[in-house]
Formats: sequence, C-alpha cells, structure tokens
Amino acid sequence: MAHSYGFSNLVLPLLLHGIPLVLVSSPLPETVRLAAKDESTLTLAGVPALWRAWHEAGAILQNVRLAVSAGAPLPVSLEREVFGSAGLKIHNFYGSSECGGITYDATATPRADDACVGAAMHKVQLALNEDRCLQVRSRAVGQTYWPDPADTLGSGCFQTTDLAEIKDGLVYYRGRLSEQINVAGRKVFPASIERALASHPAVRECLVLGLPGDDATRAERIVACVAASSPVGAAELKQFLLGKLPAWQVPRQWCFVDSLSANQRGKVSRAEWRRILSDRQNGCD
Repeated sequence: MAHSYGFSNLVLPLLLHGIPLVLVSSPLPETVRLAAKDESTLTLAGVPALWRAWHEAGAILQNVRLAVSAGAPLPVSLEREVFGSAGLKIHNFYGSSECGGITYDATATPRADDACVGAAMHKVQLALNEDRCLQVRSRAVGQTYWPDPADTLGSGCFQTTDLAEIKDGLVYYRGRLSEQINVAGRKVFPASIERALASHPAVRECLVLGLPGDDATRAERIVACVAASSPVGAAELKQFLLGKLPAWQVPRQWCFVDSLSANQRGKVSRAEWRRILSDRQNGCD
C-alpha cells in the first residue's frame, strides 16, 4: 500500500474495477490463512519471500485461484514446490515504478527456466540497447524523475539497467549492469551463478556478489551466501558448480546463513549483504 509500484500495479486497478480487497494487519501465514478462509475465491499476491513463508507454513488455501509474485525474481524451485503441493501456479510479474508492468508469465504450469519473466504485457514494446539492457516503451512510462530529471526516463521510453534476452516472444532476465563482477578482467553476472547454485536440491536461497580480492590481479573475489534446506558444505557445492560453470566463475568464498532476510519491499539487498560479508569472518569458508 505504501509503495508506488505495488499500489499502482495491483491495488489501484482492483479499486477502479470495483473488485473487493482484503487488507490484513500483517503478512504472517496465520493472519493470511484466517483472513482467506471464509472467501470463496481469491487472488493472492506477494513477493517470493512471502510465498516461501506461506508455503512452508501451509497457509496457501484451496480457494486461491490466482497467485501472483512480483518485486524480486521468483525461483523456479519454489514455483514447482507450490504447484506440486497446492496445485497452484504462481504467475511471475515483472515491472518497475518508472513504467508499471513490463512482462507477465501467463502459463498454466511452472517455468522451465528461472530467468524467464514471461511475455511483454499488452501494448508494451520491448527492445535491447547496445549494452543488452531492456528498453520499455508504453503509455504507462513516467514523464520524468523529480527533482532531478534523467535521460533514461521520458518521451514514453524507460531505459532500464536490467540485462535481458528476448527469445521466442519471452523475456529472460540476466541481472543488472551495475552488479557485474570483475574477475581478472573477465565479467560475470551474479544472476547466472545464482541460477546454477539454486538448482542444487539442498540450496533453499542463495546470493552471489563480488567483494574486493586479496590478490590485486583478480580485482574481485566471488562470494556465495547460502541458506540451505539440508546439510551441505562448500566443497560439495563447489564440485556441483564445476559441472555447470567455468571454473573461474565458481565462488571462492562461502558463507552459510539461516536465511537471506528480505527488506520491507521483499527484496534481498545485495548492498546490505555486501556490507555484512565484508565484515564477517566466522561462518565463512
């Protein structure tokens, strides 16, 4: 309710169409379950962190007919778990405050690829610039930034910093230009390593980032932060990734945590975890 992206893309359209909203005091699983139990049919929207909490607590009821996830990348593993246990397909919604909705996954079954964020929404035109970053054109694009305008927003076009691939009418999110890690002159994007790592059955959540390296010739070291669903060690995960990625892309440092807590917007802050891991000594291999 307090964030322009969620309000303008979910709340306001429902109000304009006269569709009732059920507002609860918190997103805690039991609160959601009690609020939903007497409704005949429901649309339930949340960020991936909430979907995981609702799923693990058994709070997703059979009367949920439409499930939407937005605000952060939705792991295919979570989508499949919910589909398998509740028979409910979570539809991935990708957009931005600057332009509203960009893509939507309207398929009836779970995606095959974590990176797929669906097809362009109605009357949204997409293209890639020379850096392979997504350009969005639609009537929903904002007029400008305030108080300081920028040439990335205006005249019906929003230039994102989101790296993407457009293939067979579908958009694949490849990370952000600003997140790339420089390893001895070679560039790698955390999202590609995270997708490979998340496919390990013991990995519940993961975050990959670059930190300053001790060896100046390597520029940065790749660090993986993992929340596991079952016991697993760094050696096993390294070996697993060697079967999927070039050796130079495999993280050199591993930190194991209970969870990767999201902020109030449902996003895992890479900047915050970079600060935490820069100071952290114990619990890292």
